[in-house]
Amino acid sequence: MFKLFKYFKWYDWLMTVITVALVVGQAWTALQLPQYMANIIGLFQASTDPITGIVTPANPTAAALWSQAGLMLMYVGISTVLAIVSMYLAARISANLSKNLRRMQFEKVASFSMEEMNSFSTPSLITRSTNDITQIQQVMTMILRLLPYAPTLAIIAIIKIVGADATLSAVTAVAIVVLIAVIIFMIAFVLPRFKSIQKLVDRLNGVTRENLTGIRVVRATDAEKIQEEKFSEANINLTRTNTFVTKIMALLLPVMTLIMGALSTVIYWISAGMINNGTLLYQSVAMFSQYSVQIIMGFLVIAMLFVMYPRGQVSANRVMEVLNTKSKIKEGNLTAEDLKDIKLRGELEFKNVNFKYPNAEGYVLKNLNFKVQGGQTVAFIGSTGSGKSTLINLIPRFYDATEGEVLVDGTNVKDYKAVTLNDKLGYVPQKGILFNGSVRDNVKYGDENATDEEINHALKVAQASGFVAKLDGGLDYHIAQGGKNVSGGQRQRLSIARAIIRKPEIYIFDDSFSALDYKTDRNLRTALKKETNKATNLIVAQRVGSIMDADQIVVLDKGEIVGMGTHRELLKNCKIYKEIAYSQLSKEELENE
Repeated sequence: MFKLFKYFKWYDWLMTVITVALVVGQAWTALQLPQYMANIIGLFQASTDPITGIVTPANPTAAALWSQAGLMLMYVGISTVLAIVSMYLAARISANLSKNLRRMQFEKVASFSMEEMNSFSTPSLITRSTNDITQIQQVMTMILRLLPYAPTLAIIAIIKIVGADATLSAVTAVAIVVLIAVIIFMIAFVLPRFKSIQKLVDRLNGVTRENLTGIRVVRATDAEKIQEEKFSEANINLTRTNTFVTKIMALLLPVMTLIMGALSTVIYWISAGMINNGTLLYQSVAMFSQYSVQIIMGFLVIAMLFVMYPRGQVSANRVMEVLNTKSKIKEGNLTAEDLKDIKLRGELEFKNVNFKYPNAEGYVLKNLNFKVQGGQTVAFIGSTGSGKSTLINLIPRFYDATEGEVLVDGTNVKDYKAVTLNDKLGYVPQKGILFNGSVRDNVKYGDENATDEEINHALKVAQASGFVAKLDGGLDYHIAQGGKNVSGGQRQRLSIARAIIRKPEIYIFDDSFSALDYKTDRNLRTALKKETNKATNLIVAQRVGSIMDADQIVVLDKGEIVGMGTHRELLKNCKIYKEIAYSQLSKEELENE
């Protein structure tokens, strides 16, 4: 937890110092009350003449009583004000820290490559951004308020009673030892459970997210019972662990109350005999009892901190794990200004590229060598698992090549600044990704300065203007998160429009036409060819019919290039391409193209 203090701003440190000072002041003022209470009791204490033994009843004046009572009220008022202000400042500091942690974690995750994303599950990252940071905020508030308060309360109270009476001090010391033993015992049981709770929350979130994402498949396959059993198992494990921790923590207050009650009983029992013997005054007993209770209360607060701190520490470690993760993708230094004299536009080259996924044994891509001239249309085709999408992912640096070089406009992609490389690319994934907002907002992800005229033109090229015009509100139609309120084909076309409006040098279509019917597919490709005739088009495809007019087709099999050329050349020279082609189209259809 304390390592999080490095994320404090200067004003957070200032507020922290003020908070600690206020809390210490609150503890000090609270400990003045027993003294004035003893003084008031002393005003009513009868006096006995040591020679005659005559007892004279006390007759305190109203002025004397109000003098002590007024001072007590003053300290109560000061303590209350200090408590309110310190609580406000502590809450403000903790809220600021939580805000900064959420922002930093969001920015960090946004900078992750696919390798880092795969090392953290999506449910885990969500839990770390929400539940874990909430835990940190709560525990940080307790630390700022109670960590200075409890020791100050206990230490000052101990100083007050030390030397007052050896017997009573010894009884209090025994109670403190018992209290510390109870705290250590409880922490030993609770700490390991706290470490597992957050992982169990991740698991529960994962099962819930899986069920909600795949709800159609679950219903279509009558798998509700299987999903219910998965959820029930995760839910029971989390409940069981939480219940165990809650039971242990629930014992804390009764045990503390028992110790305080036992201490007060023993103090009064011993003091009764001492009062009868005349060796102790009643007001001293009352004051001693109050200070003893304050000592126990101080240790009770410390116990609460010890119980809550491990949970906050576990959450802090999980958040720090994300913040300390180093991205494997190192950004280059080349900007658009550095490249303004380069005449190449949209050229792509793979030189001796090999790639394998992190911690994998075998290579997914092997010895890839090919070159794409600016303005060409190049298609990549192959069976499932042949490495088509993996190859495409190396260009925008979702992954980096394990060996070899990927060159864009004659420059290694590793040398570009991320924004410079991304400005050259228009990437359309297989699954159209849309965001919560209007149609206009989603298309403008490609260019935030785009006008409605430019947006409509991009939609027209992407064959999306027809269905957008029919939507309630047109460009203002609200798209649900993930594009759940539009069809798969509509999502793909809006994603293509988003790429078109960027006007990039290289278009990357990762099987981005798979959800379109043949007519829409053909119309879209015709419009794209006119719109992007000066740009390079890289197309990952499954359908031979959609790539037959490509300038060059690259055939992949098991991560290797087994054929490269035009459609007609590959029909003659590449067995695998021929097999794929004849499995989809008739001989007449292929020969007539």
